[in-house]
Amino acid sequence: MYHDAALAAPAKADPRPRSAVSGAVGIVGMAGMIAWVVIARTYGMDGPFSALTNVLACALPMVLWSIFVDKVHRSPSTGIDWSIKRPWRETFDISLTKLAGLWLTWGGIGVIYATGRFYWEGNFAFAMWCFEMAAPWLFVLSVPYVLWLDRRMVEPKDGCWSLGAWLMGYQQGVDRAAIANHLRSWAVKGFFLAFMLAIVPPNFGDFIRWDTGAIFAHPVSLANWLISFMFVVDVAFATAGYILTFRPLDSHIRSANPFASGWAAALICYPPFIMMGDGGPLDYHQGTYGQDGWFQWFGDSMPAMWAFGTVLVALTGIYAWATVAFGFRFSNLTNRGILTHGPYALSRHPAYLSKNLFWWVATLPFLATTGSLADAVRNTLLMGVVSGVYYWRAKTEEKHLKLDPDYVAYDAWMKRNGVVPLFFAWLTGKKSERPAG
Repeated sequence: MYHDAALAAPAKADPRPRSAVSGAVGIVGMAGMIAWVVIARTYGMDGPFSALTNVLACALPMVLWSIFVDKVHRSPSTGIDWSIKRPWRETFDISLTKLAGLWLTWGGIGVIYATGRFYWEGNFAFAMWCFEMAAPWLFVLSVPYVLWLDRRMVEPKDGCWSLGAWLMGYQQGVDRAAIANHLRSWAVKGFFLAFMLAIVPPNFGDFIRWDTGAIFAHPVSLANWLISFMFVVDVAFATAGYILTFRPLDSHIRSANPFASGWAAALICYPPFIMMGDGGPLDYHQGTYGQDGWFQWFGDSMPAMWAFGTVLVALTGIYAWATVAFGFRFSNLTNRGILTHGPYALSRHPAYLSKNLFWWVATLPFLATTGSLADAVRNTLLMGVVSGVYYWRAKTEEKHLKLDPDYVAYDAWMKRNGVVPLFFAWLTGKKSERPAG
């Protein structure tokens, strides 16, 4: 009776490594986003500013929860010691040097944007407008932010400082490896944030304008509506992630992938380098109904449509869940803390796995609408190559993340406990690595 129940309970033999993000962060972000979607649909607010507000409605609750509940700003991984308040004079020169490096970086990204014609066409034009509006504010606010933060950083001379020091001709203390990581990190943010801002308005607007009058009358309508919503979720969380890379939130980029193979594998999946798009060398849609026409194979068979629709919704749900689990830390090609919760407790790469299974099920590439066996074989082979590209992406990401001891511990735990790794180990006849004792 007087025994502590916690002591009486058996200890878990192989506890899962702690996740860098709490599960509640994604939940409050979803709540905020759903609230805005309801408001936007009620009042017909389907424009680009409403879409940006949706990102804000998703991001703000996550930031507030992370600060006031999870207290992420006090994590040692921020590199900040809030008890330190150096005199302004002590860090002023460091901050000026860092600002020089930061503004040089932004200037370089601006030159790339200005040079690339595709950035000023189609949906990308809205992203460029956003950057034009934000640039003066970022320039001004960067000054007090850097001055304030450097007084409290354990080591304020980071890669940004090294770049500024190199620009000013300093010889001592310049860390070229840190400069490279700084530039890679901003390359990731510059490339992917432009892409996310380009697709935020059309995805959100299409969903807000969706005629919901008949969505429950047919499994295809319901499936497509749910899939559309989950892509809105994915885009909102991912966009918030690329924006909120701040040390005080512990969401800064620890490292960007240093391997050229990792960049190659990722970039060929996004415009303007995308190889899987219409007419691309890995376009597997020729002679198929495409991923939006999967139901056309089933005629009037309602059970088949319900079954396929359920599978596609479930796979999209896993894909969106994998993004939500990041909270506001989602980012390609970077390490911003190791996730071990949610779908990442089941698979190392739940988004890639679910995305590729979705494409296989939705397009059915082995069934050619032309009736040509050659087309069916060609599409199947190309879809196989696309899946191979994502396998390549997964392996290059692992190569990068294994530089972090936290990921090494997570990877070892997954081999022993992860449902998907254990399933593939069973398929290949490999034995799982169970812990001793």
